[in-house]
Amino acid sequence: MSLEEYSEYLQSRRWTGDLYRRRWLYPRLRRHLKGRTLDIGAGIGDMLAFRPGTEGVDINPQLVAYCRSRGFDIDLMGMDGSLPHPDNVFASVLLDNVLEHVADPASLLAEIRRVLIPQGTLLVGVPGERGFAADSDHKRFYTYPDLVHTVGEYGFIEKASFAMPLWRSPVLSRKLRMYCEYVHFQAPAV
Repeated sequence: MSLEEYSEYLQSRRWTGDLYRRRWLYPRLRRHLKGRTLDIGAGIGDMLAFRPGTEGVDINPQLVAYCRSRGFDIDLMGMDGSLPHPDNVFASVLLDNVLEHVADPASLLAEIRRVLIPQGTLLVGVPGERGFAADSDHKRFYTYPDLVHTVGEYGFIEKASFAMPLWRSPVLSRKLRMYCEYVHFQAPAV
């Protein structure tokens, strides 16, 4: 899928998905975010609209332009995962339904660690089986243990985990497209 097609896809979502995110998902995610927050893969700016003061980045120039037209603070990030920010500036980073789009997350996770303050929060969400299969751009499926192991290789420590919309369940993972696993990580102290 081209960047333009992906931009159109995100802008054509149904109202029920928007309602789910605003009323159920984002209030839950917000509890894990603190201080200056970076939303990586901000898309059409849903979290930027929900949590004022949150900054965004995306690799898609059309989505960045769209978000800027809505008045959001968003920058273009490198296709290699490079972030246009100095070291240690964010208290939280949100990576919601992004990691599965990256074949090799090494450079992105290293960049996240670089821009987070010591002991900052990284909140990562990945889709379940049905959600993963629904998007042709997805490159790597993560089970909960895979996610903890992959992110942990960069020094991040698991602090909490949960699934949305209800609870962790292999059945829900197979049946619900919106099902996601979330892990709240803490960056190392140094």
